[in-house]
Amino acid sequence: MTARLDLIAHGPSAATRAARFADDEALEASAVGALEASRGRLGPYSRVLTSPARAARETARTLGFDAEVETALSDCDYGRWRGLAAKDVARREPEAFAAWLSDPAAAPHGGESLAALIERTGAWLTQSLAREGATLAVTHASVVRAAIVNALGADPHAFWRIDVAPLSLVRLSGREGRWNLVALGPLAAQS
Repeated sequence: MTARLDLIAHGPSAATRAARFADDEALEASAVGALEASRGRLGPYSRVLTSPARAARETARTLGFDAEVETALSDCDYGRWRGLAAKDVARREPEAFAAWLSDPAAAPHGGESLAALIERTGAWLTQSLAREGATLAVTHASVVRAAIVNALGADPHAFWRIDVAPLSLVRLSGREGRWNLVALGPLAAQS
């Protein structure tokens, strides 16, 4: 049995445009048109899942999907940095910010480390291998990166070497206990 998993990084929000650590925000109005242009072009899917975050739920809904909330697709927990601009954190806590960027096990913000995010995403991917049919998961760029790291069996340091823009689509195929990366690109180009 081969499983198929499409992951979409939710559309842009005020936080993504301002390079802020995400809080639970709505999609930017400009994202709606791009999403509506892709409506009906994706699928079919046996199941559609979404992160609990508002931007992810709105992305799924605007694409025309009635998605089930899956907490395993939640964004990284950025602890006390949630809602702050990355440049402000780098200025206020330069050592902590540098540690977070260079050490996947570091969680100086008191939330979740990138290594823990990668591990959490890997556990979810393992469970997803048992599902028949195609799955769509609307989530966050960080979770998409973590899924790619897992699929490639890459070192957690590779996390920062993967660019995932809002509305990126990643396609994975899975069988025999592993996932393979099939495609990565903008949603509009692949839908």
